[in-house]
Amino acid sequence: MTHTGLVARVLIDSPLPQLDHLFDYAIPAELADVAQPGVRVKVPFGSSGRVVGGYLIERVEPATDDAAPAVAGAAAGGADAGGAGAGGAGAGGGADPLFHGTLSPLESVVSPARVLTGEVWTLARAVADRSAGNAGDVIRLAVPPRRVRVEKAWLAQPADAADTAGGKAAACHFADYPAGALTGIIAQRGRAAVAAVPRPVLLADGRTVGQWALTLAELGVAALAAGRSAILAVPDYRDQDQLQAALAQLAPAGSVRRVDARQSDPDRYRDFLACLDPVPRIIIGNRSAVYAPAHELGLIALWDDGDPLYAEPLSPYVHARDAALVRQQQADCALVFLGHARSVEVQRLVGLGWLQSIEPARAQHPRVIPTELQATDARGARIPSAAWGAAREALARGPVLVQVASPGYAPVLACTTCRHAARCTRCQGPLGLAAADAAPSCRWCGALAVGWHCPLCEGTEFRLVTVGSGRTAEELGRAFPGVRVIVADGDHIVQRVDAAPALVIATRGAEPLAHGGYQAVLLLDGERMLARESLRVGEDCLRWWSNAAALAAPGAPVMLVGVGGVLARTLSLWQQPRYAAAELADRRSLRFPPALRAASVTGAAPAVEAALDGLTGIDGVDVLGPVGADEGSVRAIVRLPYAAGDQVAHALKAAVVRAATGRRPAKGRGYRPPPTLKVRFDDPELL
Repeated sequence: MTHTGLVARVLIDSPLPQLDHLFDYAIPAELADVAQPGVRVKVPFGSSGRVVGGYLIERVEPATDDAAPAVAGAAAGGADAGGAGAGGAGAGGGADPLFHGTLSPLESVVSPARVLTGEVWTLARAVADRSAGNAGDVIRLAVPPRRVRVEKAWLAQPADAADTAGGKAAACHFADYPAGALTGIIAQRGRAAVAAVPRPVLLADGRTVGQWALTLAELGVAALAAGRSAILAVPDYRDQDQLQAALAQLAPAGSVRRVDARQSDPDRYRDFLACLDPVPRIIIGNRSAVYAPAHELGLIALWDDGDPLYAEPLSPYVHARDAALVRQQQADCALVFLGHARSVEVQRLVGLGWLQSIEPARAQHPRVIPTELQATDARGARIPSAAWGAAREALARGPVLVQVASPGYAPVLACTTCRHAARCTRCQGPLGLAAADAAPSCRWCGALAVGWHCPLCEGTEFRLVTVGSGRTAEELGRAFPGVRVIVADGDHIVQRVDAAPALVIATRGAEPLAHGGYQAVLLLDGERMLARESLRVGEDCLRWWSNAAALAAPGAPVMLVGVGGVLARTLSLWQQPRYAAAELADRRSLRFPPALRAASVTGAAPAVEAALDGLTGIDGVDVLGPVGADEGSVRAIVRLPYAAGDQVAHALKAAVVRAATGRRPAKGRGYRPPPTLKVRFDDPELL
């Protein structure tokens, strides 16, 4: 086999942290044309010569003896998977040679499609390093699984046949904002936190969307008109459907591409490949959309960045907001965070002057009425008289939205005698009622509570502690006979309702859009929502209520039930940025995120202590714990200033690699790896 003399630097597709760097292979002459950066390849790896997959990151000239590249790969059979990266090159390789010898050649090129662009690789490497994670884990979010037929069809099209925008984009005036404010952000590649206008609007085709969707679509179209691509990210499919409806009115045909998990695998891969074409696109999707390839990226915009759906549940757990911040700096593009409420993380950046704050040109917000001190109506113990009257009057004109805390009928039961929470005798899960005529059952294991008795007082009867959407619908249906009752929650998905009178009972985040907006909005169970144990509970509740209030028709009353104080005043005056600023000030005094960064380190006690020892001497770092976590493991929380982030992440990543490559004896079985050391940065629910 003849070689070209060029060296391929390959990222092995493996979750092992010790393999998270580039491996060098020779490029055979017969693969010289197709072995290009970004293609999928197969390479021999390990002493057994097994073949593994990976991505070709770059092609380089072979190094001389004076400056040999890091060869962590398959020369003379290669290193085994356990020790290959333990002392080898870091991210992207290094300048110090691991050994000298003959490089093993690439086994094959899976496809000539260059699916991993240099920009996405640089982003994946940066966010992984920032979070002490693996670049390969990020690439799995960025590059969908291969679909051979789709890929062959894309490769077969002529180079100039990529579909381009057909038609002209609609004019974007941004009439609700100061003249030139948003167009200037696009033109100057600025960064902004933009307050969304909280109202529903009717599109030309008769559909209703939130005004935020129209603003986000206009931002994308403005970037497209400047000859650049835009990435528009939203939390879930409900928001995406609104954004698509707005883009259908404004964007040229063929200019919009989706990248989200709701698509079938072939459709998702087809749209991903279309994003690789050298033409500007508007790319929409959920949290993984921030990693999408984009030609001449001009804008990244996130709607409602405080939504927990933006937090990635898979390693390295990078929040979409953080990935967008890193990519904006790398691509030098515009960045916009749009929302009715402002997250504390965005407020911190506004306070630093890194983000510009943009408000609508004139004050316009829903008419929010707190009802904490008003008497409740006897017919509806959860609803004050004023809210009851507002709902009755509004039903004569159209639909009324009632937001509740929980789905189901009665999600939580308690002992009637002592009011102690009723727990399952099998698994200790909470007991609840699925329907009015159902027997109490466990919400965790589903076991029926047959023969249940309270362990404290020996009582045998239940009382309702929490009323869910089903029970609320039943109560209001009796109170308003003849009125349609619609339930919208996780089990009953409703995205739109018409303008006819109806009571719409919805859990937070599942509220459907009403044609022309709701004639009244009742926000119930505020006390229950605020009772959740979380550092972000106030911020989350304000965001839930703000988004629900924005569904009201102009001038319609929004009744906030059972909540007073700062949150009620903030919502009624529509001063969410001021609340975020006060919350940030409190967290600074307590040294809580996002005033500083935090990371959890979990694993066996010796491994955790060794990892913490590696942080000694780093300025500004302090450690809480370690304390017992799951069985056989402990957890410590590391608090660190932003300036020390790279240093701490590097030290913790080194500890993860050491823990993964170590060996310890096990009786009768030679050696086995120690427990995995887990590191997670910026967990939104860490404290």
